Amino acid sequence: MAELPTPDDIKAAVDRLRGHVRRTPLINPGSGTFGTDPSVELVLKLESLQHAGSFKARGSFNSALAAPPPPSSGLIAASGGNHGIAVAHVARALGVPAEIFVPAISAPVKIERIRQRGATVHVIEGVYDDAQIACDLRQVETGAFSIHPFDAMLTLAGQATMGVELVEQTAKLDAVVVAVGGGGLAAGLALSIPNDVEIICVEPERSQCLRAALDFGKRTTVDVSGVAADSLGARTVGELAFRALEGRVQSVLVSDEAILDARRRLWEEVGVVAETGGATALAALTSGAFVAEPGSVLSVIVCGSNTDPSDLSP
Repeated sequence: MAELPTPDDIKAAVDRLRGHVRRTPLINPGSGTFGTDPSVELVLKLESLQHAGSFKARGSFNSALAAPPPPSSGLIAASGGNHGIAVAHVARALGVPAEIFVPAISAPVKIERIRQRGATVHVIEGVYDDAQIACDLRQVETGAFSIHPFDAMLTLAGQATMGVELVEQTAKLDAVVVAVGGGGLAAGLALSIPNDVEIICVEPERSQCLRAALDFGKRTTVDVSGVAADSLGARTVGELAFRALEGRVQSVLVSDEAILDARRRLWEEVGVVAETGGATALAALTSGAFVAEPGSVLSVIVCGSNTDPSDLSP
C-alpha cells in the first residue's frame, strides 16, 4: 500500500519547489462580501495565479524534481486540463517532451494551453478516468515518467506546500474551504494544516466522488457531469486522498448554477478570473451551503483560472 506523505516529505517538497512555484497571494475582499457575516474575516487564497494557472504546478514540479532525470520519452499524464497544463509547463522547464491525455469534455482553452507549452495532446472520448486508462497504456509503451494528478505521494506532498504557505500567511485560521475532484489538494491541506483548522470540501452535485466515499465508508465509483466536470470530474476519489480526508473533513455539495454565480461574482466583486472548478469552493458560501461561524477566520481557495474570460461580463 502506498504511503501518505510524512511531515519530512512535505518539508522536502517546500525546499524542492523554492524558485519553481509562486507564493500565491491572499486577498481580503471586504467585510460581508459574498454573503458572510460581517464579523467573519474572509481571505481568498489565489492559487489561480500559480504557474500554469492552478495549484497543479506544485505536485507536478515536486514529482518531476524528486524523481531520477526523466527518460528521453519525457513526462506523461492524464488530466481534465489543469494537471496537463502543469505537466506541460514542467516538461518545458526541464527541457523534455510531454504527452498529455485529456477527455473530450475538457475545455478547448485548456487543451490549447497544453499545446502552447509544447506537449503532444491526445483527446480521448469519455471523462478523466477514460483518459487515465489510455495514458497508462501509452506509458507502458514509451517508458515515460508518469505524474498522477492526485493519487501519488509526491503529488500530494507538492500540493501540501500550499497548506504550509497558507498557515505562514495567516496569523489565525479557523477553516479552509476547498473544491474537490480527485481529492489531491484537499488531502494536501489535511496533511499540512493544524488539526484544529476545519476543512470544508466542496463538490458539484453532479460530480461527488468524495461525498459518495464518505457516505459509503469506502471509495466508490460515481457518474460525473456538469459545468466543472473537466477539473472536478474524477469518478473515484484517490486512495491516498481518501485516507487523508476520511474523518477529517466536512462535505458540502453545490449546484451548477451556484458555481456559475460564484464565478461571475468573483469577477464582478473582486476582479478575480476563475474557471468553474476554481469558483466551486466559493459557491459553498455564496449559495449558503456552508455558513461560517461569526467571528471566524476563513480562507477560500480559488484553485484555478484556466478559462475563457469572455463570458464573465454581460
